Amino acid sequence: MAAPLEAPALDRIFRNARTHNVLTGTVTDQQLRDVYDLMKFGPTSANCSPARIVFVRSRQGKERLRPALSQNNLEKTMAAPVTAIIGYDLEFYEKLPYLFPHNLDAINWFKAKPAAIESTASRNSSLQGAYFIIAARALGLDCGPMSGFDNARVDAEFFPDGKIKSNFLCNLGEGDPSKLFPRSPRLDFEQACSIV
Repeated sequence: MAAPLEAPALDRIFRNARTHNVLTGTVTDQQLRDVYDLMKFGPTSANCSPARIVFVRSRQGKERLRPALSQNNLEKTMAAPVTAIIGYDLEFYEKLPYLFPHNLDAINWFKAKPAAIESTASRNSSLQGAYFIIAARALGLDCGPMSGFDNARVDAEFFPDGKIKSNFLCNLGEGDPSKLFPRSPRLDFEQACSIV
């Protein structure tokens, strides 16, 4: 087995990392590429990789997003350098011959099976969204992941062909630690886990 990451890396990714409500600074195209190029290696079932991401940076793009945002998320999202729309492709299985070449029948696990498509795409894009947050933190960006938006409006505006559905949003930038809420409690091992 590989040696565990050193404590500073674990602190950056998990222990000291926080959900930021105030994000400023600049996020470059290269940083966005670097985040994706790291997160894409996280596992998904049958390597299906259904996540599709739209990075909303421009003022025009933010204005397109504005009507879908809840009041609590409006100001922070409009001010953030970048907002990532983490979505999932309902036709992800079409890429399985490339992504999962050692089982060329995998495409047929999903063709004409909408319940399997939806559950697989939603679950695995959520996994990929978590990898996205971890990758962004590992590369020095702060994150503000959130629900609190109208998925149907986002989908109509950014994914009008209906093939991609939004999962959640994640603001990116440089967080202001003075604007953080106190850290909320987490469940202890005994409250959340069992060993059988």
